[in-house]
Amino acid sequence: MNLFWKQFFGKITPTAKLEKDEADLIIAMERYEEVLNSLELVEYKKLFHIVKSADFQENKKILQNRKYKDTEFYQNTKKFNKLEISQAIQLYFQVLKSEELKQYLSFKSSSDFEQLGDKKRIKASEKLQKLKQFEHSKAYKTYVRFHESYIIKEFEKLKDKVSTPEFKKENEFWANPKRWLTVPEYIQEQRFYELAKNPDIVFFENEKPERFKKYKALKLSFQDEFEWNTLDKSHWNFGFHYKSKELIGNHSFANEKQANNSGKNIGVENGILHIATKHEKTTARAWHTEKGFIEKEFNFTSDILQTADKFRQKYGVFRAKLRCSGNINHAFWLGSDTKIPMINIFHSTGKNITLGNANHNLVDGIKIKGINPLKYYIYTLVWSEKELIWMINDYEVYRTASNIPVESMYLAFNSFITEKQRGSTGSLDIDWVRVYTSEK
Repeated sequence: MNLFWKQFFGKITPTAKLEKDEADLIIAMERYEEVLNSLELVEYKKLFHIVKSADFQENKKILQNRKYKDTEFYQNTKKFNKLEISQAIQLYFQVLKSEELKQYLSFKSSSDFEQLGDKKRIKASEKLQKLKQFEHSKAYKTYVRFHESYIIKEFEKLKDKVSTPEFKKENEFWANPKRWLTVPEYIQEQRFYELAKNPDIVFFENEKPERFKKYKALKLSFQDEFEWNTLDKSHWNFGFHYKSKELIGNHSFANEKQANNSGKNIGVENGILHIATKHEKTTARAWHTEKGFIEKEFNFTSDILQTADKFRQKYGVFRAKLRCSGNINHAFWLGSDTKIPMINIFHSTGKNITLGNANHNLVDGIKIKGINPLKYYIYTLVWSEKELIWMINDYEVYRTASNIPVESMYLAFNSFITEKQRGSTGSLDIDWVRVYTSEK
C-alpha cells in the first residue's frame, strides 16, 4: 500500500494535528462529563423546565401586563374609598354614635312613643319637642335611609376586607407596576439566565457527545510518557523474554550484525525514549541455531526493550508515536511466551514499513510505502476478539480476522541489522506509548 497520495490529499491527518485534535477531544470529553455530573446542570435543567413551561410564561405575562385598574384589589379599594368619603355615609355613622339617636330610639321603643303624635303634649313638653325635632332632622332621615341598607352592609364588608394584612399586601403588590421583579419566579428566571450563560453549560449545550463515543469506550491501562531516567524506574526490561526463567534473554542472534547491549543503548532525553544503534566493535553472546550460544564479534550495538514481566494485555488498543532512522530494522511489536503469536504493529526495514500478525507459522500482513519513517507517526493496533486492525495516524491500513491471538501479550521495541543489510548508525525514537482496554 502506497500512502503518498493519501497524505497528499489529506486522507491522513498530520501527526501534530491529530495529537492536538485528540488532546482537545479528550479535554472536551472530560469537561463534558464533569458538567454532566455537576449540581449546576441539575439546577439548570430543573429551572429550564420551570421557566419554559406554559404556566410560568402565562403567569409572567399576567404579572407584567395586567393593569392595576383591572384587578379586584383596585376595584374594591376604589369602591371602599368612594363610600368612605361619602358625606351621607359619614353622617350616618356620626348619627349612629350620637346621643340624640340613642335617646330617640330608646323613647321610640317605649309606650310613651305615641305622645309624639299628640301636638298638645309636644307643645307642653320640651323633651318631646326635641325628640320631634330630631325625628324631622336630616340626621335621622339619613339614619333611616342607610340603617341596615345594602350599601352600608357593602361598606362594612369592604372595610373588613381592605383592612386585612393579606389584602393590604396583595393590593400593594398589584399596585406596583414592577411587581414581576418582586416575585420568586423572577429570581428563578434570573438564576436560569445566569446558568444559561455559564461557560460550562454553554459548552455542554453546544457539544455533540456522540463524538466522544469512540474515546468513552476506551480506558487507559498502560501509559509511558518517558519521564524516567533509568530502566529500573520504568515499566521495561532489556533483553528477550522466555517463558522459562532458566533461558537467557540477554543475547543477540548470530545471523544479525548488532549486539544487544544490555540496555546500555537505551536512554531517555526530553521525554523521548531512544534505542540507539551505534557503530562500535564488541564481543557478545549470540544464539546460533545449530551451535547454541556462542561468543561473536559485532560491529554494531543496539538493544531490545519489553514489558513481559510488568505489563501484558489481551485485546484493546495499542499505540505508540515513533520515528526511526538508519539502514536498520526497527520494530514495535507484541510478544508472547513463545515465538508465535507475534504481532508487528510497526516494522521498518530501513526502506519500507511492514506490519502484520505472525501465528501458526503464517504471516498475515502488508507492506507500506509512501511515508517517511524519519517523521513521527502514530502507529495503532486495535485488537478485538474478532479482528486485528492496523492504523497509521487516523488512517486504517490493514485488517484481518484470521488467527487472532487469544493470550495476553507484552509490548516490545527493538532495533537490529540483518545479515543482508549493510547497516548503519541510527535510532528508534518513541515519544509515548499508550494502551487501552476497550468496552464492548
